[in-house]
Amino acid sequence: MPNKTNVELVQKVIQYTFNDVDLLKQALTHRSANHKHNERLEFLGDAILGSVIATALYQKFPKANEGQLSRLRSFLVKEKALADLANELEFSQFVILGSGELKSGGFRRASILSDVFEAIIGAVILDSNYQKAEEYILTLYKSKLSSITLNMADKDPKTKLQEWLQARNYAIPNYEVVKEAGKDHAKTYWVNCKLDYQNISVEGSGNSRRNAEQDAACQTMKKLKVN
Repeated sequence: MPNKTNVELVQKVIQYTFNDVDLLKQALTHRSANHKHNERLEFLGDAILGSVIATALYQKFPKANEGQLSRLRSFLVKEKALADLANELEFSQFVILGSGELKSGGFRRASILSDVFEAIIGAVILDSNYQKAEEYILTLYKSKLSSITLNMADKDPKTKLQEWLQARNYAIPNYEVVKEAGKDHAKTYWVNCKLDYQNISVEGSGNSRRNAEQDAACQTMKKLKVN
């Protein structure tokens, strides 16, 4: 567990001072390190985060429909967005991991960082109340919420391509990873997007399988001249 100095430093970094520092320690603890880990707090934080961001988007975009609001919320609370915020706050150095996860660079892994981010939110609400947790989340998200636009609610390339094909009664695409390279925390993936329609096969790449699939779908739409 972090010592007193580290706990004080963590609180400064995450911009919140705990009444019960044990909640903070638990939020930082991965299941590989201790039986008293952060998964329950992560569950709670995920629910609170989704609620606060949904309310903020509802108020910011009064003319947006349900689909647009859902896509914007997903954009703001997805794993990468949470990991990016965790990296901006630079608290990966305080994540408590078991020896195996530590050796494999788990403190850099987006899934672990996003889980810790949500667990800290869960710890904040247990340490205070919903209103303070809401204020805390909105402070962390101030920049992202101010810069987000309704244009960002546009459907992603995979969704657009699938809907275009289904509207014409064509089979949906098949995505297959054909290559991956690099270390776990810095991998590049290459994915083929294969269509029965016109026997098309197009390759895309990205720093995750999902991003590579999106890139492959985007390249496929260009080949099909789909807007």
